Amino acid sequence: MATINPLPNPGSSSTSPDLSWSQIGETISLLCLAMAQVETTLNDSSRDVSKLTGAFTHIASDAQKLNGICERLESPDDFSSAKSEMTSIASSISHEMGSAIVAFQFYDRLSQKLGHVNDSLTHLGDLINDPERLYSPEHWIMIQEEIKSNYTMECERIMFDLIMKGATIKEALELYRHEFDQMDLKKSDDDETDDDIELF
Repeated sequence: MATINPLPNPGSSSTSPDLSWSQIGETISLLCLAMAQVETTLNDSSRDVSKLTGAFTHIASDAQKLNGICERLESPDDFSSAKSEMTSIASSISHEMGSAIVAFQFYDRLSQKLGHVNDSLTHLGDLINDPERLYSPEHWIMIQEEIKSNYTMECERIMFDLIMKGATIKEALELYRHEFDQMDLKKSDDDETDDDIELF
């Protein structure tokens, strides 16, 4: 399979336009942004689906273990000896169900991120179809600001800034992934801290 050359990103110069400023360059930058957004959305969703698969695999395995234990129970004494193991398996299933519920939220993020892509392309299409605004750097700045204001995650805003400065899609994706991983680490630390708090 032939390798497709990445779309070169000229970056946006709307904030300081000169004689080389071009609406074509601005269009290409916004298309690069849309491509980067789609790529991050697919990557993030794939990771969440992998978590779901892992959680369901563990749940199925634990359910089989629980079923095996139940088949061996023939008297109340058998239940007493198996109680500890059954409780442990039930706790494991509960934990994996919690992980699955969190991973299922990927659909909301998927919808939101693809909505951002749709919005940015809609803004771009509207601008291109309006001759009065097409050649005005100020109007390009306005749609850029509107697109950026829709982001809810800091790593999305960082990726936006990189693309507008002329970073390649690959560079923007690498930094997005780094920032996203840092957010995951911070969230994990916060969750562990929350677990230590006792409510009276």
